[in-house]
Amino acid sequence: MLAERRHQLILRALRSGGPAAVTDLSEQLGVSPATIRRDLLKLEEDGLLTRVHGGAVAEEGDQPFAEVAEVRVAEKDAIAARGAAMVKDGQSVLLDIGTTAYRLARQLHGRRLTVITSNLVVYEELADDEGIELVLLGGMVRREYRSLVGFLTEDNLRQLHADWLFLGTSGVRPGGQVMDTTVVEVPVKRAMIQASDRVVLLADQAKFPGTGMAKVCGPEDLDVVVTNAPVDTATRSSFEEAGVEIVLAGKVQA
Repeated sequence: MLAERRHQLILRALRSGGPAAVTDLSEQLGVSPATIRRDLLKLEEDGLLTRVHGGAVAEEGDQPFAEVAEVRVAEKDAIAARGAAMVKDGQSVLLDIGTTAYRLARQLHGRRLTVITSNLVVYEELADDEGIELVLLGGMVRREYRSLVGFLTEDNLRQLHADWLFLGTSGVRPGGQVMDTTVVEVPVKRAMIQASDRVVLLADQAKFPGTGMAKVCGPEDLDVVVTNAPVDTATRSSFEEAGVEIVLAGKVQA
């Protein structure tokens, strides 16, 4: 069987049945486990799956905001509360796209702050709060994910400065690399990092390792990680070497 055909069948199996072991894929396709491991390595390099212990899981791709917003709400609220507590009145806050940033915005009501965002749901949440100076970045609208992207968004960010950036992610690799599932969002996230004094990554336990084919930044670009996850040894070491503070939110079990 040609490698390209094997790759198609592997992805189909992962997307229809969820995570699969190397041994199971080997039996299904009638090839050796070594061949499957090489296939999985190539597919991971292409950003189409994530290898896990003994097998692999398919990349899910970008999910609509409304779907993601209903998942792990209590965990996201705990992370958002810890993030919001870092901010002092009078400061400027840059909020990334995503549902955890939205949950953080809900924690900012009644504060005297400047909030800058490309997140349309954050804008809608804070639009009527007269104590918050609200700056909505321009750009092309991604309707499904309720965000603004493109060169207009990036140009806006080059003209602004924020004390804090609260950054979302779809996955964090063991080396501390922050990933995203959608390439079009990456330049905006990078521009946000450049526009901010302190960068806080908001990442619940599902983000370790999570998903994502596109690298946003490395651990050296972060100041703080707020998570409810027991961070694995390799990732923790990468963060510590880069001087990143790890803040735990909620109950964490090792």
